[in-house]
Amino acid sequence: MSSYVQQLRGTTYVFDGLVDLLAKATPLRSGDELAGCAASSDAERAAAQWALADVPLTVFLDEPVVPYETDEVTRLIIDTHDRGAFQQISHLTVGGLRDWLLAVAAEPDAAAVLRAVSPGLTPEMVAAVSKIMRNQDLIAVARAATVTAAFRTTVGLPGTLATRLQPNHPTDDPRGIAAATLDGLLLGCGDAVIGINPATDSPQATAELLTLLDEVRLRFDIPTQSCVLSHVTTTIGLIEAGAPVDLVFQSIAGTEGANAGFGVNISLLREGNEAGRSLRRGTVGDNVMYLETGQGSALSAGAHLGTGGKPVDQQTLETRAYAVARDLDPLLVNTVVGFIGPEYLYDGKQIIRAGLEDHFCGKLLGLPMGVDVCYTNHAEADQDDMDTLLTLLGAAGCAFVIAVPGADDVMLGYQSLSFHDALYARRVLNLRPAPEFESWLAGLGMIDGAGRVLPVEPLSSPLRALGGAR
Repeated sequence: MSSYVQQLRGTTYVFDGLVDLLAKATPLRSGDELAGCAASSDAERAAAQWALADVPLTVFLDEPVVPYETDEVTRLIIDTHDRGAFQQISHLTVGGLRDWLLAVAAEPDAAAVLRAVSPGLTPEMVAAVSKIMRNQDLIAVARAATVTAAFRTTVGLPGTLATRLQPNHPTDDPRGIAAATLDGLLLGCGDAVIGINPATDSPQATAELLTLLDEVRLRFDIPTQSCVLSHVTTTIGLIEAGAPVDLVFQSIAGTEGANAGFGVNISLLREGNEAGRSLRRGTVGDNVMYLETGQGSALSAGAHLGTGGKPVDQQTLETRAYAVARDLDPLLVNTVVGFIGPEYLYDGKQIIRAGLEDHFCGKLLGLPMGVDVCYTNHAEADQDDMDTLLTLLGAAGCAFVIAVPGADDVMLGYQSLSFHDALYARRVLNLRPAPEFESWLAGLGMIDGAGRVLPVEPLSSPLRALGGAR
């Protein structure tokens, strides 16, 4: 294990191995301070970033941040690494990779070049380069990349911004869920997925919610997909029982130990993927996995230690979760960026930075990446911060965002985006819904020629009948 030394303004900074260097180079966030791995000063952070920029990319293949022998996520990263795709950039340092990415992003064939090199990038390489990039760098490169996935709609196409319609209810009341679903559909939301966080993980309750959403979809011939965000084992059981499952959901993390805390491993996730695909319910594609991540999940599970027993910074561990996601070829991946709380991302500035990092890293690794633009009520953040992050993500080509009635999730007790926020982003950034969903909206007379949602006249929409569902 190498030490890294950097001189800065007459002071010598020593970093004890790659794990320590990555942590110290990370922009300030409360989770790393909680873990005891953050830089002690802005000067130390700058020195670490300077030293990290000179690290050759090949080092990340020789010095795993989490031991290969004890962690299946590390084994997945190393064993599936595409050396051929890596060859084009294998001579670069982390700083050289930043310069190369920005140069590629300025070229007309950027999407094809980034797509070709993506299998040669490891999460640790991508996390490292993000640490020495400004916000505008993260936006520029992410926008240049194109990653699409499809089931009944296609997400990730350039010029589009899809939405997850999240009609949660504290007691899973079908009437409340139907009302929230109606609200979102009338405002042009739901093209990524109509996804419910259930109040319980009861198989019976989950099946009832799946049936409700499927009845609504079939009744109005809506080109979208539904998901009840139960544990993958619950969903596999429901698939075997014949429930109308579209997408298979699971929260994932960047270490074997953190995934064990979620009750999953890579083998189980692959089983869920195969089970979902076996139903063949997609119409324009067969991507069936919906995966959620979040900075701080490994630390909260006490599964954040890496090589030499040192704490790995939360952003690097977050990016390692994208290796698990990439293995499953998902329809949707999103980071619930501010959901875990201020213990991990303290304020609006940290949440905005983390959201841009996660989106950049996921997209560069080949994922149809979305973001839950959100915060908890005890964080030093507000809706102005969310407006800023939403706008930046729209500029960066984010695949989808999550929207709830009034931006207030009354079941999970946190603040996200509203359906109107999605309309704002589409309008000011000239973005449109997923094409299949947009065609459906147009067929119902709900949008104009520019894709803008029209005002709803009282009782005029055929969707109004949904208000009386169940």
